[in-house]
Amino acid sequence: MSLKIAVQLGLLVCVTLSEIYAGTENTLCKMEKYVAREGLTATSDGSTVTTTWAGERGDDLRLVLTIVNGTPSIAAMAMRSPGKSWVTLTTDVVPEFNVTSGLRRISEQQLRPLRELGIDITPDVIEKEKWAVFWDAPLSIPGLAGTNPGLPRSLKEIRRSRSSFETRVCTVNTNGARLEISFDGLSLGIFQGRLQYTVYRGSNLVRQEAIVTTNEPSVAYKYAAGLRGFKITESSQVVWRDTSSDWQKYQFGGSANSSPVPLRARNRLALVASDNGSIAVFPPPHKFFFAREIETNLGYVWYRKDNEDYFSIGVRHGDREEMYRPYGVSDRLWQRRVRQSRNFAEGNFALYNAPPGTQQRMAVYFYLSLDQPKITQKQVLEYTHGDKYKPIPGHKVAVSHFHTHFSEQLRDAGTLDLQPPWLPAFRALGINIAMMSDFHADSHPNDPGPIRLAEMQTYFEACRRHSDRDFLLLPGEEANVYLGGHYTLVFPRPVYWTKVRGEGQAFVEQHRKFGTVYHAGSLDDMYEILQREQGLVWQAHPRTKGSTFYPDAIRDTSHFNSSSYLGVAFKNFPVDMSQRRLCPERCFGTLDDINNWSGAKYLIAEGDTYTKFPEDEIYGETSVNYIKIESLPGFDEDWSSIFDAMRAGNFFVTTGEVLIADHGVVTSGNEKSYFASVEWTFPLEFVELVWGDGTNTHRRVINATDRLPFSSERFEIPFEADEVKWVRFAVWDSAGNGAFTQPIHSSDYLSSSESQTH
Repeated sequence: MSLKIAVQLGLLVCVTLSEIYAGTENTLCKMEKYVAREGLTATSDGSTVTTTWAGERGDDLRLVLTIVNGTPSIAAMAMRSPGKSWVTLTTDVVPEFNVTSGLRRISEQQLRPLRELGIDITPDVIEKEKWAVFWDAPLSIPGLAGTNPGLPRSLKEIRRSRSSFETRVCTVNTNGARLEISFDGLSLGIFQGRLQYTVYRGSNLVRQEAIVTTNEPSVAYKYAAGLRGFKITESSQVVWRDTSSDWQKYQFGGSANSSPVPLRARNRLALVASDNGSIAVFPPPHKFFFAREIETNLGYVWYRKDNEDYFSIGVRHGDREEMYRPYGVSDRLWQRRVRQSRNFAEGNFALYNAPPGTQQRMAVYFYLSLDQPKITQKQVLEYTHGDKYKPIPGHKVAVSHFHTHFSEQLRDAGTLDLQPPWLPAFRALGINIAMMSDFHADSHPNDPGPIRLAEMQTYFEACRRHSDRDFLLLPGEEANVYLGGHYTLVFPRPVYWTKVRGEGQAFVEQHRKFGTVYHAGSLDDMYEILQREQGLVWQAHPRTKGSTFYPDAIRDTSHFNSSSYLGVAFKNFPVDMSQRRLCPERCFGTLDDINNWSGAKYLIAEGDTYTKFPEDEIYGETSVNYIKIESLPGFDEDWSSIFDAMRAGNFFVTTGEVLIADHGVVTSGNEKSYFASVEWTFPLEFVELVWGDGTNTHRRVINATDRLPFSSERFEIPFEADEVKWVRFAVWDSAGNGAFTQPIHSSDYLSSSESQTH
């Protein structure tokens, strides 16, 4: 459709709008909430609303919106360089959303610990706990037997819907350094709501999102989003890097597509290229991804040639998990990994939660550029530091809880010098410390001695051999015995121990080959090992999976309240697109509760994923710990500096886009403030100070939408010390990325004008 026709149809719509709103006969949108600001303006006439804003590198950008036959449309996207004329990147494109939904179910894995604890599994318990599920695959028909109650699934449970509009109202809102332009009348199957475009001063980003609600029960869903109506010309092409980082392109020379073509694109990024410039499309870097066992790239961007004249682009998820590439030289191990891979594909693809009445935000980003694709790609990747974790002086980047079956794979291959594919994948992310978790669906974790100890020796030697000056492999374990629920266990040195202590067997054995060996047969034994060897444990996936109702069930035990029990793990699931924070209830709710119950406890980023390959899309599903240590110890050196820093809470957690170089409590007389030196890439959303009084949790949220992208600031927030048992800080950006510090307890505050820094 031409711009002229679009404008004419838009005029017809405006006649209707003018009858509804007195005094707005010549405007397309309601402007009461709009405030003109330098570098961020909007104008509305009888056919269009035009937003103009200052972007990156001195460029100006323009987004022209209209309504055609009740449907919001982008009449033009344009840019100009300093001192140059406006250049149009595209015209007359229309938003498109698709939703696929199924039924949310609780998992048998969650029900097992509840039964063991004697908790009555009522309908209310199931309703509450099902929203924290991990092992669920609502689109997998008939489902993996034994994974969820109520199987098999039926095709009748699955609903697929495409967006439609009956737009009657448009509003423009100034929100800090951004403009939000909303259109009502969006229908998306069981969801209803509005469309919103957001532009940000200082950024070339345009965020398009469906903001919608459903009142249906037990909804789990995924979405696809994009734009349709791009004109096919001689220069039109879609460009992307494949999983091996080679550049690919499609120039629309084939026949029309009946459905979207998924692109397994590196960095979750595709670009529309033309003679005038590029438009990149990508999802939110982390919030878009629900938790899985593996990070196989399922194709998160798409194109579709609709006919000989037009094409569409956008973001999407697959309908189901795919099997990872099994490994194994021996038939025994090969078949074992095939079964595991198959179970992952059939039983785990949980989608997003949509509890009734929640406002789900289904977003896609577009990035406008006058440059060609390879330059534009680099500009977009500045928002994620190139999908790497940026070094910070005095800190090392650490990850934990990965089931790569390290020693098992090397034993099967018959050499310790095999380099498993996950090693270069970790290194490429900028990781310095990897706390592994062998003996979980691999090796012989419950062997009483001879087999397990030999396997541990291989594990330790493998970690020693593949560590380096800037990369340390720590041989940890998800042990899951005696202490309650599932937990990650690490020691500051290699320690030989077994989970089995036979009748008459000594707790400590001096082995001629392995030296000191511990045999644990009870909670007391396990606790004693931790004390003797200065080990650390933290609750893996608290309040879900095999830790459902943990650490609640052990809150009064001596081992939980000891300094050996570091806290609980952070991983972004469940994913609810109505939440402004990642994992707000399960992760942060647990963190805040345990600090009200006990002394200082922390929230440690974990992965809890399995084998991985360099071509996987790992960054989007990963968060990390920045541990405050000056230098990285070698494998055969003392690791105590790492453990001491973690035990003191001297680390922060981040998705990578927001960094906290320094933070702590400043004391000046009777006044106390929390300070944090923060840098970020995406425009900020808010910062918050959270504290507990020993019973309840409180927070002070400070709107940060006036902060520009690619900036830094030292925040300082005062608080009433008399009301505070502990305090922590968090910062969240507009794409859902974030970083947070660990709680500082009032017993650790320093007196006078000194600071308690972490």
